[in-house]
Amino acid sequence: MAEVAALIADPGRANMLAALLDGRALTATELAFTAGIAPATASGHLAKLVDGRLLGLARQGRHRYFRLASPEVARMLEGILVFAGAPAPARRVTPRIDPALREARTCYDHLAGRLAVSLADALVARGAIQLTEEAGEVTPAGHSLLAEFGIAQEPVRTGRRLFCRPCLDWSERRPHLAGILGAALCTRCEDLGWIARSRDSRAVTVTEAGRAGFRERFGIAL
Repeated sequence: MAEVAALIADPGRANMLAALLDGRALTATELAFTAGIAPATASGHLAKLVDGRLLGLARQGRHRYFRLASPEVARMLEGILVFAGAPAPARRVTPRIDPALREARTCYDHLAGRLAVSLADALVARGAIQLTEEAGEVTPAGHSLLAEFGIAQEPVRTGRRLFCRPCLDWSERRPHLAGILGAALCTRCEDLGWIARSRDSRAVTVTEAGRAGFRERFGIAL
């Protein structure tokens, strides 16, 4: 625990890890710019994060790309953000959060923010999923609803990753959906053109088609 905490504790490394929470793979130069540090310093930090199994490394031609090593790493970082974003008792009531990130963003490979929390609420209200504090289950009615939405069957399970689980949203302080199902919902919304990713931020934009689609399909008014 102490070794992992020490890896995250450096501000430069923390900034680089946060930049990778949207699931993208970035180069050392891009991560150095994001963290506001020199490329040489970034290289040293990245080597430590790879050795510590927090980051994975992929080579393509002359370029090296870094990304979070697993969904478990992303979950750990989101948990730290929940705790770090807790309001200080005598200072302010709510944490300062970029409105665009609060509205809708990616959390590794699934959606987060108000949009994602509303989507989870809608699926629970319609009896499509049942959530506990640690896991979730898709009901028979939920399988039908998801099939109509274009997710016809459970995606192939890989490793020990849960199919459906709640993920506490650090800006809304309520759960959104993660796991294999959360990733499938995010991909489907992107394929439909309901959301558009930003190049330089975890924030996603809900398109006009998306606003209409979320309202008609799930009863979500954005």
